[in-house]
Amino acid sequence: MVESSLWHPVALVGDVAQTPVAVQLLQQPVVVWRDAEGLVQAFADQCPHRGARLSLGRVTPQGQLECPYHGWQFAADGRCTYVPALPAFVPPPGHCARAFEAREAHGVVWVRMEQQGSAAPPAFAAEYDARLRKLNCGPYDVAASAPRIIENFLDMSHFGFVHEGWLGSRDATAIDDYRVEATPTGLLATGCKAWQPQSNLHSTAPAQVEYTYEVTAPYAAVLTKVPEAGTTALDGWRESIALFICPVTPVRSRVWFRLAVADFDSPDEKLQAFQHTIFTQDQPVLESQTPQLLPLDLRAELHTATDKASSAYRRYLRQSGITLGVC
Repeated sequence: MVESSLWHPVALVGDVAQTPVAVQLLQQPVVVWRDAEGLVQAFADQCPHRGARLSLGRVTPQGQLECPYHGWQFAADGRCTYVPALPAFVPPPGHCARAFEAREAHGVVWVRMEQQGSAAPPAFAAEYDARLRKLNCGPYDVAASAPRIIENFLDMSHFGFVHEGWLGSRDATAIDDYRVEATPTGLLATGCKAWQPQSNLHSTAPAQVEYTYEVTAPYAAVLTKVPEAGTTALDGWRESIALFICPVTPVRSRVWFRLAVADFDSPDEKLQAFQHTIFTQDQPVLESQTPQLLPLDLRAELHTATDKASSAYRRYLRQSGITLGVC
């Protein structure tokens, strides 16, 4: 399945410390942990001996993952290195846990189950701009498919209803035409404008805000705020929000946001609270949608010109061979 060759977010970097952490990815239990060098590792959360959850075990002082049932120890590459009941036994190569690739990026631990496809997790260009402050929000556990959540992120015409008084107003719901182009990772939508009472934490007056939206992987997207006239020449920075989704099952997702903002004064909690408010306004609507799976047949739901980004996203998923979370 195509999805197993993609990088998926599974945990915040800071949540994977001294003890193994159980996560769910693509309907499978996975354990993430750190070896003796502090590198993050990921295995199928099942001991190959008698099937116990490795996440219930521990990381030994030597940096091996130890099964909670019989104490079998596994190195970072999955090889069994020690069987306590047979101290002199040298485990053969076939005595191993199923190891996956794991990597840290954007404050999140990423796992890829099959070694093919992109060599790195989805890009987030603002990550490397030292003029912007980075922080994560989430996770949010959502009873909705990952593609439904991405599509909602790309949609501006719900602002005046779901986010009334925050990102939109019922008195200014018209959406101007915008441009959408296909990219190797999905799509890029530019010239996306919306009238917003409060586009960010510190907004004090309504304004028309312009964004770009980019789908950077089937279950990842980035919103970038275009600076107001005059600021680009002075500073050149663009605040961004990345959306990273772990497809737990076809209709259940775990969601993180990565903020890259010019605000270095507000406490983390205040910035996170604003993002929390926005997403928890979206969540009940997302969880109400039927079907829960995103239809890739464009005839299954109605569309207008304002939906051109979501239509392009559906075409991209179909062309990519994505099957999880869609119908």
